[in-house]
Amino acid sequence: MIYLDNAATSFPKPPSVLREVERCIENYCGNPGRGSHTLSRRSAEKVYETRELIADFFGSSSPENVFFTYNDTYVLNILIKGLAQVGDHVIISDMEHNSVYRPIDALKRKGLINYDIFNSMCLSENRSAQKICDNIRALIRPNTKMLIASHASNICSASLPLKEIGTLCQAYGIIFIVDAAQSAGHLPIDIKKMNISALCAPGHKGLFGIQGSGFAVLADDILPEVLIEGGSGVNSLSTEMPDSPPERYEAGTLSVPAIVSLGAGIKHLRRQTVEQIHEHESGLYKSLLTMLSDIPRIKVYAPDHVGSTLLFNIDGIPCERVADMLDRCGICVRSGYHCSPLGHRTLGTLDSGAVRISFGAFNEKKDLEQLYLALKKISKK
Repeated sequence: MIYLDNAATSFPKPPSVLREVERCIENYCGNPGRGSHTLSRRSAEKVYETRELIADFFGSSSPENVFFTYNDTYVLNILIKGLAQVGDHVIISDMEHNSVYRPIDALKRKGLINYDIFNSMCLSENRSAQKICDNIRALIRPNTKMLIASHASNICSASLPLKEIGTLCQAYGIIFIVDAAQSAGHLPIDIKKMNISALCAPGHKGLFGIQGSGFAVLADDILPEVLIEGGSGVNSLSTEMPDSPPERYEAGTLSVPAIVSLGAGIKHLRRQTVEQIHEHESGLYKSLLTMLSDIPRIKVYAPDHVGSTLLFNIDGIPCERVADMLDRCGICVRSGYHCSPLGHRTLGTLDSGAVRISFGAFNEKKDLEQLYLALKKISKK
């Protein structure tokens, strides 16, 4: 099997991640903060260790500003709905995933907020950080509360200039929320240097954890309202959730095996640099782009954006059919709309969908050679 669907979840996982999950379940998987015994304490220690690893990896000085949920979508909903107030104006990008687009649009349909979509210029030859910021600045209103943007698209390799956008948001007093679902572990991120108010990410993609963990890293002055209430292991006699993170946002039992797998994944990442991983994936992208240029009827979308994700179609063959035929060849990709109607509208594929190839750190050039041969046969058919 050749796995090229890393934008959905990374596969395979590093052996060190699998070993840590096994150790957790066999040796210390108590309920953190909910027991007066060794297993509970040991579990809590490993969860806190992962908080420290995340804080250090993304440039935060406070592990307490890291809180866990079940995935990135939960985190984004907590921040969006916990920070938005009646009458607020919000800005999002034209490449957002439904994990941002749907909760924002739901708030608008309820009459609570308004929002605008800025042009990220994905298909423009004159794209620059300055022009992207100019597009954002033109949408800012006196009541603009938040700007929410995906660092990297989940359907192509286009990414946004976080530092410049963060500086702009800081100048206007706007909360800057970054969705790093496709960039954490693939691109460098530093929340302080980039003026990020809140960074959201899943644990199971570029950070090599298993499914079941998502997290946020908050700036010191960000404190969303609570959406989910319940036991936190702190001040149980109070009817209210704790006043500060992380326990403020961690009602109920945490998914300890998933969290410690995330910590093991970050340790694995530290054996090289994020820049090296990006260079490796970009090399695969360039190689595949050259190969595909030799196959008639293939169209690649936003080809100038080099990175870990490539989107294409074969003229005359539905994208779902292409993915099914590749699956029969033992090659895993994803077709359709990838939960990103905004992105597909921006790239001009809203009527057809497309096939997505997404590389990971474990892919090699020989994987691309097998993909090339399979696509060549499919194109001839």
